[in-house]
Amino acid sequence: MRKNSIKNTRINQEVQKELGVLIAQELKDPRVNPMTSVVACEVAPDLKTAKVYISVLGDEESQKATLKGLASAAPFLRSELAHRINLRNTPELKFICDQSIEYGVNMSKLIDDVNADLRQREEAGESEEE
Repeated sequence: MRKNSIKNTRINQEVQKELGVLIAQELKDPRVNPMTSVVACEVAPDLKTAKVYISVLGDEESQKATLKGLASAAPFLRSELAHRINLRNTPELKFICDQSIEYGVNMSKLIDDVNADLRQREEAGESEEE
């Protein structure tokens, strides 16, 4: 896999930042969850397409509705992006739901549960020895 150039990395960061602002402040679609954040953005080197990874706080139904809302708002977001960022080509946006944050929260909860269970067992073992 080819490494991103410095220019491509900067474009990715700028598109991610601007889309985050646009989704949070400019988008009026009721299907889009207000707790939607742009996690990452991968713009193709030819600037034709961009994969936008989003995270939605909520249930699976809310995530599906948000993806549909963002897909229908993609032309508006693309035109606003063209006004805010001066690029030769404004990329076509494809939104992908990213579950990594939710996965991390679930794993942290499981680890905390195991640690609490181990502490309870140690305390029960110490009280039996006395």
